[in-house]
Amino acid sequence: MLTRIISGAVGVVLIGIVLFFHDTIVLPIAVAAIIAVMLFELLRAVKLHKCMPILLAAEAAGVSVPLIYYLTSIDKVIYDYTVAGIQGDAEFYSASVSEVNRIFQFVIVLAAAFVIFITWLKKHKEIRYEQVFFVLAVMILVPQAMSTMVRIERYDSQSGLFLLIMGLCGAWIADTGAYFTGVAIGKHKLCPEISPKKTIEGLMGGILTTAIAYAIAFSCYYGFTGKRAAVAFITGAVCAVIGTVGDLSASMVKRQIGFKDYGKIMPGHGGLMDRFDSVLFVLPTFYVFITLFGVQ
Repeated sequence: MLTRIISGAVGVVLIGIVLFFHDTIVLPIAVAAIIAVMLFELLRAVKLHKCMPILLAAEAAGVSVPLIYYLTSIDKVIYDYTVAGIQGDAEFYSASVSEVNRIFQFVIVLAAAFVIFITWLKKHKEIRYEQVFFVLAVMILVPQAMSTMVRIERYDSQSGLFLLIMGLCGAWIADTGAYFTGVAIGKHKLCPEISPKKTIEGLMGGILTTAIAYAIAFSCYYGFTGKRAAVAFITGAVCAVIGTVGDLSASMVKRQIGFKDYGKIMPGHGGLMDRFDSVLFVLPTFYVFITLFGVQ
């Protein structure tokens, strides 16, 4: 228990440092590092972590996503503030930067996929197709999902940090609410074969806790309106549900491959995949909600 508390405290301190420097390159570098570890843990799960060509290709494709997005967004901001005097010109440049971002990412992912397939051809007696397509899937899913942290932070220059914190909390508040509700009144198992400790009552408690926390937080930060509170409440509830799906999905993979934890980087907690499994699903969901419905 002491080890779990200490490693958890260290994790909180590291997250605090990254959030303190959220408007610098520290954030995308930290996200890239998290992606690198998560991809390694996932490749280890399918026994491809020792295949250097596949590992390096997947890692290169993964860590490039937050860095490319950050650098192109910085370039856009500099242009908007120092060069573009005409609104139309600025909008055109913004579209151009986004296109460059997409092209860079596409080229890197395509090159990584090419390396993976060439390696598979050379080692087709050792590597199965399930392993290859698992790597291709996580190589795209994990970087895109985790890089949403950078997108959220840069979505609003005035409140990027608040939105980023709420995006992360969408997963962790739900876990906390579900745990305490489950301990208190949990009786009906949610998915006993995948996660024996999760209960339906716990799930409902996590949903309600996150929804209420979101409604209060957004109302306090931006000012109360009925629409804002309602949208925030719904956003929190949806994030809690999506986070549970992410948690159960990661647990199902572990059970099918016979793993207890994805890694040991956080003693007492497991690997980063064990800590960020629900975040993988929540961050993109939260980003979609603030983009489409303007929670802020």
